[in-house]
Amino acid sequence: MLGLLEKLTLAPETLSAADVRPVLARGVTREALVDAFYVAFLFNTYDRLADTLGWELPDERYYPKAGKFLLKRGYL
Repeated sequence: MLGLLEKLTLAPETLSAADVRPVLARGVTREALVDAFYVAFLFNTYDRLADTLGWELPDERYYPKAGKFLLKRGYL
């Protein structure tokens, strides 16, 4: 599965049914495959946007505070 997602990320124009068949043959459901494609697509989109727009990560002190907030209140 990871090899398929790598190919989707690095060379999507070369992706074919022949790449998908072995993954399905190993027992991965079509639904799981579609979900993985959606996650990879969104991750790749966000990553490319971050690179293009020069987004910066917050200071490392932000994460513990944000984690506590999420545990207490959820994603609203």
